Amino acid sequence: MQADSWEPDVGVQRRGAEHRSGCPINLTLEVVGDKWSLLVVRDMMFGNRRHFRELLAKSEEGIASNILADRLKRLVGQGVVSKAGDPTHKQKAVYSLTEKGIELLPILAQMSAWGLRHLPVTEELGIRAKLLDEGGPKLWAEFMDELRETHLGISRRRKPMPGASVSERLQAAYEAVVAKRSTP
Repeated sequence: MQADSWEPDVGVQRRGAEHRSGCPINLTLEVVGDKWSLLVVRDMMFGNRRHFRELLAKSEEGIASNILADRLKRLVGQGVVSKAGDPTHKQKAVYSLTEKGIELLPILAQMSAWGLRHLPVTEELGIRAKLLDEGGPKLWAEFMDELRETHLGISRRRKPMPGASVSERLQAAYEAVVAKRSTP
């Protein structure tokens, strides 16, 4: 192979075939770049929503059931989410983030921080973003370990910090803002 000839990775075809290009940003957008996929991942990550009905009923943005079904199918097909039968109910499925899905956390944290700086984010929906931005990569790593334990059943890589988990702290901060806003 000559030094000046480059061949794309296996699975990445030339323009017009399987992918538009071999650019990592393009390829990532092909997986999660529509307007719903990252919101489904967000709800699984931050809301621990693992069933179709939870994802549908508690969607802040009001996702339609056919769109949710399509996005879950795509995310499962791309290996971002896994689907397994629910041991408590034969007709239900449990969705879990895979390692690929969990590794989207820093992207979501950065997108959230950008949104906080540049867009009219509400206080209650921005508090988690604020805490993730302030906590930075160390907090993200701790949260990713929690997600691995919850979604993959993998023991944490690091010893958990004393006190509440990251998930519990993010939820408590959200609930505190909601409570503050509802009191006269």
